[in-house]
Amino acid sequence: MYRWLSASYFRTVRAKLSAASIVCILVPAVLTMLIYNSLTQEAVEEQASANATDAMKLVNGSVNSLLQGMLNLTNYIQVNSDMNAFFKQSVREQPIDFYSRFTATNRIMQQLESLTYIGEKSYISIILTNGTTFTNYSKDEFDPMLFLKEPWFKHLQELDGLQSYWVGSTPTLFPYDKHDSPYQISVARTLRLDSSKIYGYVIVTMMENKISRIFDGLTGGREVMLVDGSGNIISSPHRDQINKPFLYSGQMDWNNQKPTSEIINDGDQKMLLTKAKLSFNDWHLVAAQPYQDAIVNISSIFKRVFLFQLISFFVFLLLLLTLMRTFTRPLIRLGKVAAGVQRGNLEIRSGVRGQDEIGRLGFLFDQMLDRIKDMIAEVSQTQARKRKAELAMLQAQINPHFLFNVLNSIRMKVMRGGDQDSAKMIASLSKLLRMTISRDDDVITLHEEIELLTHYVELMNLRQKNEVKLVLDVSVSAFHVKVPRFILQPLVENALIHGLSQSAGTIQIETVMEETERFMELSVEDDGKGMEEEALNRLRERLSAESSEAKQVKERTVSGLSGIGVENVAERMRILFGDAFSMTFSSQPGSGTRIMMRIPIQEGSRTHV
Repeated sequence: MYRWLSASYFRTVRAKLSAASIVCILVPAVLTMLIYNSLTQEAVEEQASANATDAMKLVNGSVNSLLQGMLNLTNYIQVNSDMNAFFKQSVREQPIDFYSRFTATNRIMQQLESLTYIGEKSYISIILTNGTTFTNYSKDEFDPMLFLKEPWFKHLQELDGLQSYWVGSTPTLFPYDKHDSPYQISVARTLRLDSSKIYGYVIVTMMENKISRIFDGLTGGREVMLVDGSGNIISSPHRDQINKPFLYSGQMDWNNQKPTSEIINDGDQKMLLTKAKLSFNDWHLVAAQPYQDAIVNISSIFKRVFLFQLISFFVFLLLLLTLMRTFTRPLIRLGKVAAGVQRGNLEIRSGVRGQDEIGRLGFLFDQMLDRIKDMIAEVSQTQARKRKAELAMLQAQINPHFLFNVLNSIRMKVMRGGDQDSAKMIASLSKLLRMTISRDDDVITLHEEIELLTHYVELMNLRQKNEVKLVLDVSVSAFHVKVPRFILQPLVENALIHGLSQSAGTIQIETVMEETERFMELSVEDDGKGMEEEALNRLRERLSAESSEAKQVKERTVSGLSGIGVENVAERMRILFGDAFSMTFSSQPGSGTRIMMRIPIQEGSRTHV
């Protein structure tokens, strides 16, 4: 009935709207990102090359400054007139007194030592052709004459004027520096007389790690190397590459003197190569970096833009979902209310109000539920009045045959002479008729119900030959519990007729109050012939399966007080107490039958003493 208005229906609608909204936002966003990526690819490459070139200029300046410092040391010594005068005098073997020689030697050593503290640490070696040497280091550490044995030393003879000879990376000769820097770099010049004859050599040596440290500090992750004119690596952060050919030497344009960058393919990846030539020799600084690493900073900008768009997408999506939830919340509420009504809850209301169609729908739906509730209440009241009228009719239908038998018994007693038994019998009948006919109460106290039952048993004992004993085991608190009228008489009548077969016996009425005093157990037990298991099961099935309407019609067709029956008692108790009431049976052939009713004690259902 309310399927079209169910909560799951509106959830499905909202899910479809959400999916459509996501697609409408996501597709333009993805297309925008793809177009942006395509348009910026060339700009990214240019920017990556420019960044690499700028970084190379910075490294080139630092390395040039370092090597220029070495060259300046050679220039200083070569043009220093005081030093050169002393060197020439020593080589020409002109007579020099000891004090002058000592003073001049000491002055030169001081000048060399002062040069050591300018810039990076360098080893200065001055070797004269007469075997005299001057150094800024201890000769005990290293003998400068060992330079004469180096393979490159013979090339110094080919130098002219102020030319310098740059020696690439060679194994370190200074023992104290071998551990930190296995290689050294040197620059050498010749000292000449006016006749251009060589009378000495100036060699300035620096450890290779002074240059490689610059590469580590200023390259920003690029692999920068110093390469000589032959393409061999002079300096690199990786010592195992020194004095080996540069891998991409054949793919670079060495003729261009300016710092340049180019992108080449190296197998499956692109490489960004950058080079810069030093200003005073044919050495080059080169940098090799994977292209993806080179554009990582630029890519990070792209990623930040993408992240911003992604965040914007989710923000707008969240806003959209919030608006959709706001719009569909009343529909979801109506769906939940419809589902609750379908489960039988007629007290629930949507509370949806407004000037739009959904608000009017909620108002009309709540009005419909109010009308349904009123109609159900009206039907319930009608059924209650109907049941009350039927109960009154049943109470009025006292078995005429029973009355005739009782009156006949009285008549027979009176005919025999009239005694106290007749008077007692008439008194009991009067009380019984007064309690059953003259009162309109639906419920009475258990005490009144048992009093009625006592008169009934007395009458039955007077009309039959064998007397039945009624035993009461009822607590004082149970006497004041209110119960429906005529719940014990039909059970006792059933025991007299079917259990004891109108013969002598005992019927016991017993009550047990639970500790919480929320339930009372009321039992009727006889010591008659009992019931077979099959008959007992049939009785149980009839009580649990038979509908109340069919049962009431059936019982109204039975004449006499006994027609009320056990089934009628059970039905009346269920109508009053619902599922909280229960009735159980236990019986064995020859051992009697016991009927136990578990009756809930409702608020106000107990009278006060």
